[in-house]
Formats: sequence, C-alpha cells, structure tokens
Amino acid sequence: MSLNPAEQRIFDYLQSRPDEGRFWREKVRVIAATPDSAGAIAAQLERELWQYYRERSATASPFREAAQREGLARTSMRNLAELLLRLWTEPRPNKRPGGDASEKWP
Repeated sequence: MSLNPAEQRIFDYLQSRPDEGRFWREKVRVIAATPDSAGAIAAQLERELWQYYRERSATASPFREAAQREGLARTSMRNLAELLLRLWTEPRPNKRPGGDASEKWP
C-alpha cells in the first residue's frame, strides 16, 4: 500500500512517539469495534486522521514545516486509515451469502 506524503508523515510520527502511537492504536480499536460497515469505519478514521494532521500542523514538527511549505489543502487519509485498521485490529469475518457476519476489512 502506498501512502501519500501527509499519510507517511503521520505514520512516521506515530512510530517515533510511543505515547502518540498507543493513543492512536487504542482509538483505531475503539472505532473498529463499532457495528458500522468496514467502509464507514475507514471513512470515520480517515476524517479523524485529517483532523489530527491539521491540529498537529499548528504546533508539531514536521507537520508545521510541511504546512508552511505546502499549505493545508484537504488530503485523503484513506490509505493510512485502511493500513492502521489492518495493522492494529483483528480482521472481520467474511460475509456469507444469506448470513449476517460482519464485513472483512478492505
């Protein structure tokens, strides 16, 4: 999976800061535990990641520097959302025809 530069910046930031990483791992698990579809969960996580990026851009390096160079035009965080769901949660069972099993992560 290929991440855009903004997504990669968040991923690297979370990897290099254990407290932030733990916070986001728990956040991802809580969001993933909702009964929503996999697509709706990824969309919610994507919105929260973008909000986090904007928040960090006001105070934290390397986000602040990137925002000064590139601005804060809305950037998709969908690939990062799906990656974090795959890395930090258990896969959902496949849907069976006529069954009621939950969706599997994309």
